[in-house]
Amino acid sequence: MKNETILVLDFGGQYKELIASRIRQLSVYSEIKPGSISADEIREISPIGLILTGGPKSVYGENAPKCDPAIFSLGIPVLGICYGMQLMCCTLGGKVVPGLGGGEYGRIRTKLQTEHELFAGLPEKALTLMSHGDIVKELPEGFCSTASTAKCKNAACVCTDRKLYGVQFHPEVRHTDRGTEVLQNFLYNVCKAKGDYSIDDYLESVLEEIRNKAGDNKILLALSGGVDSSVCAALIEKALPGKLTCVFVDHGLMRKNEGDKIETVFADKKLDFIRVNAADRFLEKLKGVTEPETKRKIIGKEFVAVFEEQAKKLGDIPFLAQGTIYPDIVESGGGATATIKSHHNVGGLPENIGFEGLIEPLRGLFKDEVRALGKKLGLPDELVNRQPFPGPGLAVRVIGEITPEKLHILREADSIVCEEIGKMKNPPSQYFAVLPGVRSVGVAGDERKYDDVIAVRAVNTSDFMTAEYAPLYHSLLSRISSRISNEVEGAGRVVYDISGKPPATVEWE
Repeated sequence: MKNETILVLDFGGQYKELIASRIRQLSVYSEIKPGSISADEIREISPIGLILTGGPKSVYGENAPKCDPAIFSLGIPVLGICYGMQLMCCTLGGKVVPGLGGGEYGRIRTKLQTEHELFAGLPEKALTLMSHGDIVKELPEGFCSTASTAKCKNAACVCTDRKLYGVQFHPEVRHTDRGTEVLQNFLYNVCKAKGDYSIDDYLESVLEEIRNKAGDNKILLALSGGVDSSVCAALIEKALPGKLTCVFVDHGLMRKNEGDKIETVFADKKLDFIRVNAADRFLEKLKGVTEPETKRKIIGKEFVAVFEEQAKKLGDIPFLAQGTIYPDIVESGGGATATIKSHHNVGGLPENIGFEGLIEPLRGLFKDEVRALGKKLGLPDELVNRQPFPGPGLAVRVIGEITPEKLHILREADSIVCEEIGKMKNPPSQYFAVLPGVRSVGVAGDERKYDDVIAVRAVNTSDFMTAEYAPLYHSLLSRISSRISNEVEGAGRVVYDISGKPPATVEWE
């Protein structure tokens, strides 16, 4: 049975994946499509609703993304968010102008007209996340305002007859009070969704898909030890026991003892596990390299080379598996969506390895869905709930050139950070150590010394699109600092990063 579908039309907004993920969390299937998709293409898909994302441009700007005007006449409910609202209003005859005082940014007090079904059950006053320079000054014919702020009289709007809705704020982020309820109201009050999507349905269908595609053939997987590749391995093993070979390329850039832990997890699975120790090889390639993007590219290229060599040694294995997930597909595309990451596995392996087919059983899932699937497959919580870890590993947490000495210092410091913060009853969403590449004067006994600075990073977030630094207890920070200074040779000073995202990112490189 085909699930009811919401299409998220992308106009370059940074929260497109978050919107789509939120919709699935509310038990409705969603897909991200380019904002330029035609009304005819939408009609063929037959979604129950459309959501237009935000975007970085003005609707009147040069090369500003547009939509097919006919999508507003399909009879399908539409919700425009931020730029999406402005684009809808502009397209239908409204007027968009620069906002007073340069627009609105951050959490803004917003008055909601709760008699309208989009805001049903919500309080009349709420804090909403705004991020816009332009405003809708004049609404199109047939529209009325349903929310306002001190600087924006049309902070939301509706044309009830055509089921067209707009919000200037971002309901998909946690910074908006009860924003999820706004999305829920759109799905169930406006679109009349049945809520027929679940991860159980996906599991059963993908197991059948793997069996049908691979048959009795062998499959090869590049296992990184991350959540995605690990769940991919467990899924294929469940579908076809004994047919999977996992190659774990240990590039020497993992956290302390992490490679051993990964090997232990898969030791009792019905698959072949091969660990290739290539640390020296990667370090040689990275010698003297300081630029972050160059480091990423070198690591990615060398990973492919090592994997290709191992694949040739294994002989005739017709199918290649990859832990590609839905955001990888979206972020590696073109159009309004920029390529955000440079180390995705989409298109990363050479065509001449000789595989007959590609198996990507997670390509339709978001990260939270992958974790849920991992739990159903019996993977340990330590792996399923593994904190985000960049593909290039510690190479992007050592700022500047990578050396064995720097990696050792960082591993030991990071181990202490993770151990101490991990003892908390409710630890932050993510926490780790960084080696900023700065040396600082200190005192050991009666001698002055110059040792490396360690930066501690800990953030709270629900979606990793936005984050706030975790307000750790001073006693905890003091204990971390004392242990690092006393237990890690070469580390002399510890600082705590109190930057939020935005303006910073979670990682330093």
